[in-house]
Amino acid sequence: MNWKILENKLSKEFILTDFKQAVNFVNKILPLAEEADHHPDILIHSYKKVKIILFSHSENKITEKDYQLAKNIDQLIA
Repeated sequence: MNWKILENKLSKEFILTDFKQAVNFVNKILPLAEEADHHPDILIHSYKKVKIILFSHSENKITEKDYQLAKNIDQLIA
């Protein structure tokens, strides 16, 4: 899974081939997040890197929802 806990949030950075692929990857996350009613913080930087941060604000901690969304996001790359 390779997600890290940083500042009490689940985080992972993905490196894509270029900016277009980074944006396409983010667009694939949208339906997963909507279906789970759980919305990550997403940062596209350095033109091809996407950083995803998951945290359940309502619970003020990382929850099973975060881990499940992380797993689903990982499957987009596999």
